[in-house]
Amino acid sequence: MKIIECVPNFSEGRRKEVIDAIASAAKSVRGVTLLDCESDQNHNRMVLTFVGAPEAVKEAALASSAVAVKLIDLTKHSGEHPRMGAVDVVPFVPLREATLEECIELANEFALEYSKRFNVPVFLYESAARTPERKDLAKVREGQFEGLRELIGKDTSKDPDYGPRKIHPTAGATAVGARQILIAYNVNLGTKEVSIAKKIAHKIRERDGGLPALKALGFELRDKGMVQVSMNLTNYNLTSVLKAFDQVLESAKEFDVPVVESEIVGLVPLAALTEAASARLRLANFSPGQIIENKLLDVTMERSGQLEEGFSKLTLTEFAARIASKEPTPGGGTAAAYAGVLSSSLVAMVCRLTLGKKGYESHDARMAQILQEVDECASKLLDLANLDSSAYLKVSKAIGLPKNTDEEKVSRRLEIKSALKEATRVPSETMLTSLKVLQLAKEVLKNGNQNAKSDAQTAVELARAAARGSWSNVKTNLEGLTDEPEFVKHISEKLEPFLSEIA
Repeated sequence: MKIIECVPNFSEGRRKEVIDAIASAAKSVRGVTLLDCESDQNHNRMVLTFVGAPEAVKEAALASSAVAVKLIDLTKHSGEHPRMGAVDVVPFVPLREATLEECIELANEFALEYSKRFNVPVFLYESAARTPERKDLAKVREGQFEGLRELIGKDTSKDPDYGPRKIHPTAGATAVGARQILIAYNVNLGTKEVSIAKKIAHKIRERDGGLPALKALGFELRDKGMVQVSMNLTNYNLTSVLKAFDQVLESAKEFDVPVVESEIVGLVPLAALTEAASARLRLANFSPGQIIENKLLDVTMERSGQLEEGFSKLTLTEFAARIASKEPTPGGGTAAAYAGVLSSSLVAMVCRLTLGKKGYESHDARMAQILQEVDECASKLLDLANLDSSAYLKVSKAIGLPKNTDEEKVSRRLEIKSALKEATRVPSETMLTSLKVLQLAKEVLKNGNQNAKSDAQTAVELARAAARGSWSNVKTNLEGLTDEPEFVKHISEKLEPFLSEIA
C-alpha cells in the first residue's frame, strides 16, 4: 500500500478552537491517520502531520484547508514566522511504496483543486517547482502576504502556477510542493538579542555558504525571554541534527551566549536520532537492527500481516533463484535496482577504507558526506527493487481484467494505462538514483583509497548497468502509452539529457 505524508502549515497558533477545527477536518477523512498537531504562539503557526493513501491524503489536505481559509484572516494575523497564506505551505512526502515523482503529481492535483475551490493563488515549490528560482520556499514567500498583495497581478515574475493572478483578500497565497522528509529543529539561546540569533542563522545556513541542506532564521521568543535559531534540515543525511546543534553551539560561544535548549517540531525519523547518538557515543558498526523497538515493530507487523514480503528479505541465493524462475517477477527492473544497491555498497566500502587513512586526510570530509549520500541511495534503491515488481504485477492484473462489454473495455484500458504509468515512474526513479550513485562512484574512484581502486571501478560499472537497465524498462513501458503524449514527453525530457552518461 502506498503511504504519503502531508505536513501542511497554517497561519494560526493562538486560537485553540481554530487549531482544533483544522486538525479535526483532516482527521475526519477516512483512510487518514493524524500523527501530530503542533502549534506555537510566538510563531502564530500550526503544523499538522498526517499519512494515508494518496487520494485520502489529498482529501484531508483539502478538508483542513477549507477550514483554514474560512477562519483565518491574514489582515489580522501577526507572528514571528514568515507567512504568505492562511494555508501557508502544503508539502507531500513519499513514505512507503511511493516515489517523489508521484508526490509531484499529487501536489499538482491538489494545487489545481484547491486554487479552483477557494480562489487562492498557488505557487509550486521544492521538487514540484517548474522553475529553478521557485525551488526555494523562502524565495517564493519573499515579501510575505503584505508584499505579495501588491505584486501578484502586476509583476509577471510573481504569477502563480495555479489560480487567479491576484491574492486572496484574507487567505493570501499558498505554496504547494513535494519533498523528502524534513526535520524542523530549533535551538534556543539565553539572550534577548535577536540580532545574535539572526547572525548565527546567516552563518550556518546553506544559501549563505553554511551547512548543506540547512535553512535557518533567527526569531525572538518574547514569552520566554530568549531568542531562537529556527532550522529546517531538508536532508538529514547531509546535515544531521547533531551537526546542526554543534554548529549553533560553536557559533553561540563566539557571542558568549549559552544554548538553553533545543526542540524538534513535529515528527522525526528514528534514524536521524540514532545517527546523532551513534556519532556522539562513537559507536562502531552500529545498525538500526540493534534497536529493540525496530525488532518489536517488525514482529508486530508480521503477526498482523501488514509486513509484505520484499525481495530484500531474501538471501542472495534465494534472490538469484527467483530471478531464474519462470515467474515474471522479479525481473529486469528489480535486477537493475539491485545492481545499483551493489554499486552503492562498494562506494560505501571505499569511503570507509579511505576515512582516517594517512595521505587521504584532505578528502575525509567529502568521503564522510559521500558515505551518507550513498547510504540513502542504497536504501531508496532497495525500495525501488520491490516497487518495480509490484508495479509489473499491477500491469499484469490490469491486462487480465474482463473485456466483454464496452464498459469493461473502457475500465480495463484505464487500469492498464494507470498501471503502465506507475511501472514507468519506478524505473525512472531507479535510473536517476543510479546515475547519482554513478557520479559518487566516479568520485571515489578518483579520490578514494587507491588500494580499493578495482572496487570503485566495479561500482562505476554496476551503477552504469543499473541506469541502462532502468532506461530499457522505461522505454518499453512508454511504448504502451502512445495515447498519453504529455506523460511520454514529461518522462522523456526528464531522462534523455542523461543518456550520454550511460552510453
